[in-house]
Amino acid sequence: MPPARSRRGGAGRPATGGRGRWGGGAAAAPDDPDDYEACREAALRLLDAAPRSSGALRERLVAKGYTEATAAAVVDRLAEVSLLDDRAYAESVVRQCAARMLGRRATMVELTRKGVARTLAEEVAEEAAQAGVFEDAAWELGRKVAARTRGLDSAVRKRRLWSAGARKGHGPDVLREVAQVLIDGDGTFDD
Repeated sequence: MPPARSRRGGAGRPATGGRGRWGGGAAAAPDDPDDYEACREAALRLLDAAPRSSGALRERLVAKGYTEATAAAVVDRLAEVSLLDDRAYAESVVRQCAARMLGRRATMVELTRKGVARTLAEEVAEEAAQAGVFEDAAWELGRKVAARTRGLDSAVRKRRLWSAGARKGHGPDVLREVAQVLIDGDGTFDD
């Protein structure tokens, strides 16, 4: 009979119980769910690992076993001392989305998924739209699709552009304009 395999797949290795080599997995619940100092330390560790919105941080603290009131008090204090800035976080998420060539719709999904309040997400997305961030992302996506599909039938090229644009959350107006210039035109676009 072969030796037992752990979750990590190695023969003879002991199973880690979900905590993994780096201490990941479910942590034990706190001794006192109302312990403000322990909750603050947990919040600082979470923020040290990755930037987060106040909503996402609050959710993580509650998931760790702290009460809603304690988690809210810690998050409010971190925001008060500028260790947590939802606007700056939302703006960084928008920049990341633009780098991935996402449109406004997909960026809104990403912002809300990351715990940014809906009103702030809409405000930051509107500012980015006014600055042309999403339009630039659509043009960049269009250039990549046009280059990748060069030599194919025009209908196929348009279909691929529309598919990619829809998956990335771009609107039909900008996709129509990009298709007209990059595919219906001569296929080149100079900035």
